[in-house]
Amino acid sequence: MGGHDGAILRKGPYDLPYQAMDEAMSQPETYLGWKVDFRNPPGEPAGLEPDSMHWKVYKNPVAMAVGGVAAVLLEFADARIRSGVWDHSIYKQDPIGRSKRTGTAAMVGVFGPKRAAERVIQGVTNMHARVSGTTPKGEAYRALDVELLDWVSATAAYGFLTAYDTFVERVTEADKARYYAEAAPGAKLYGVQRSPMSTADFFAMLDKLVHRFESHEINEEFLGIIMSGAAAPDTPKYLSRAMARASVSLLPPVVRGKLGLGPKYNLSAIDRMVVKALGKYLNSKPIPGSPPCDASARIGLPENFLYLGKRRRALVLAAWRETRPPPNVPSVTTVVQPAE
Repeated sequence: MGGHDGAILRKGPYDLPYQAMDEAMSQPETYLGWKVDFRNPPGEPAGLEPDSMHWKVYKNPVAMAVGGVAAVLLEFADARIRSGVWDHSIYKQDPIGRSKRTGTAAMVGVFGPKRAAERVIQGVTNMHARVSGTTPKGEAYRALDVELLDWVSATAAYGFLTAYDTFVERVTEADKARYYAEAAPGAKLYGVQRSPMSTADFFAMLDKLVHRFESHEINEEFLGIIMSGAAAPDTPKYLSRAMARASVSLLPPVVRGKLGLGPKYNLSAIDRMVVKALGKYLNSKPIPGSPPCDASARIGLPENFLYLGKRRRALVLAAWRETRPPPNVPSVTTVVQPAE
């Protein structure tokens, strides 16, 4: 940890969880017809700059894991989204694989070559166009319903940022505003009409939807899978349970109450200490072959760029900006939402 300043090492008190996170950051071979390759083509930019808040937040496996589970719970609270996922994806047959592919989509949107991200966005939108049905209570839904698109986008933004702020390092209000602003242009490519520009905006959106929220066995089944460690077999069971409870702790109290997630999901002081320690540790630990490392190398930065100290990172970035060729592709933010 301290003193290595971004060196790619695999020694330390958290070796086993680190290796598990290494595995969790591995990617499938293809996604929606794109051969997953964050390292190529050389020089092709991502939709966001390497000093963006999204690169900072998304590089941390703890923030992504804890925030991702929180986002899913916030989405599944609405029966229309829950039914759409349950009835029109392979989630009930392969929840782990489905969740990993969703994570890949999020990584492609932030770290992937811009043209690959655009292809993924179009593929997700095409899939959404075919999703419609009725909830068990008979309410019609469509995946392209603007209210649902807006909420899914908002839960992702809130989940990842809040997890990073809570379990990795504190984020200033100015950087939170920057994070939300970065996500908005890409969200529009999905048909999102209202993106939260602040945490207060997120809670305003929540207030308009919370009357729809309800408990359901799917929520507890999903948490059971996470707590069992089945999603990351090499992760110690205590860590899987702690991270699941950390996710629940991010839910606004009114949502947790609506979902009926009782005391067994309470985050203990030891849980919090373990998750925060791992989050901080992995914030300075590059994972070879991971999207953050490969994307940095692709655009001509050191693999461990995101893990350097603040001063050194600024110097490297300044030198890179002086020498990099003009981008061939116009810069448009393309943040892929983590739910299909």
